[in-house]
Amino acid sequence: MKLSTDRILTTHVGSLPRPQEVVDLLFAQDRGEAFDEGQFNETMRRAVADIVNRQSEVGIDIVSDGETSKISYATYIRHRLTGFEGDSARPTPQDLDDFPEYRDRLVKAGHSATYKRPVCKGPIKVKNLKPVEQDIAHMKEALSKVKVTEGFMNSVSPGTIAVFQPNEYYPSHETYLAALADAMREEYEMIVKSGLLLQLDCPDLAMGRHSRFKNLSDAEFLRYAELQVEALNHALANVPADRVRLHVCWGNYEGTHINDMDCMKIFPIAIKVKPMALLIEGANPRHEHEWEAWTKIKLPDDKILVPGVIASSTNYVEHPEVVAQRILRYAGVVGRERIIAGTDCGFGTFAGFGPVFPAFAWMKFRSLVEGAKIASKKLWGRAA
Repeated sequence: MKLSTDRILTTHVGSLPRPQEVVDLLFAQDRGEAFDEGQFNETMRRAVADIVNRQSEVGIDIVSDGETSKISYATYIRHRLTGFEGDSARPTPQDLDDFPEYRDRLVKAGHSATYKRPVCKGPIKVKNLKPVEQDIAHMKEALSKVKVTEGFMNSVSPGTIAVFQPNEYYPSHETYLAALADAMREEYEMIVKSGLLLQLDCPDLAMGRHSRFKNLSDAEFLRYAELQVEALNHALANVPADRVRLHVCWGNYEGTHINDMDCMKIFPIAIKVKPMALLIEGANPRHEHEWEAWTKIKLPDDKILVPGVIASSTNYVEHPEVVAQRILRYAGVVGRERIIAGTDCGFGTFAGFGPVFPAFAWMKFRSLVEGAKIASKKLWGRAA
């Protein structure tokens, strides 16, 4: 994993707005409708090439495929694993349940995706690795044509699968997680062996508290979180820590977030994960203050932080000076070489949906790059 050794590198959480032709194909696939697989693969190849090129042009250092071929970061696995069927109710975050008129307004405005969230009703096994192979091939082809520092690919954690896809087959949450970990490790290992960085998306460790597990006590939830970290580390047994990033967030939606669990309870569990890089929220107004948590929680010597210095649920475009200030706060606590500048979450968490207007997402990326240059000059005493 490349580090910020002479300037602040930039990256993001992964998902990006998808073109409409991609969205249409993903929803056809999700509904089980007939579609041409050759056309699907070629459309994804072209879209990945375009999205990687746009990131390079803006100046992002560590780029992704935009999660182009995935309808969402958690439910795409129904096309790759056995055991999942049908659909299930969406667990609404507590802060939206408490204000149903606002929740319904978000749904009416199109902020609620209509993809399926299947239920685990049978044994979980690997069903189809071809989509992983195609994703890797498309990303590597795109990377070969641009000048960037590195490329990464997202994959969902066992715990997040469990949050989005309820279990009706395994006797306990622990056995469900174990089956998911065994099944997902092949995808994880394939991505790393390809030369790409692997990013694990783990909102289960934070957002899970006020969504799927909102009826548990804090103590009960934290026990579940420990189990989810253990399952993830088991799945990563054959993967080097310095080739993996992990993203934790409280949900990429515009709500009050007053029910978000205190980071001082979550971060001590999150740093037990194997991945070297920890991507955390640091820009939205409910979590921007949490840079101070790292003055009390010791970041392990073998880990780095990728704080969000750009918000992903508001259309305000951050000024580069604000971005630089946020970077400098984190660098002042953990050191300039242990910081990579990132985003709070993705800009295309669900295909066809997102709180940020697509054109504004690219404007935010430009501010991210400019802010990193300002911070680099202050941290290293020269222009980046």
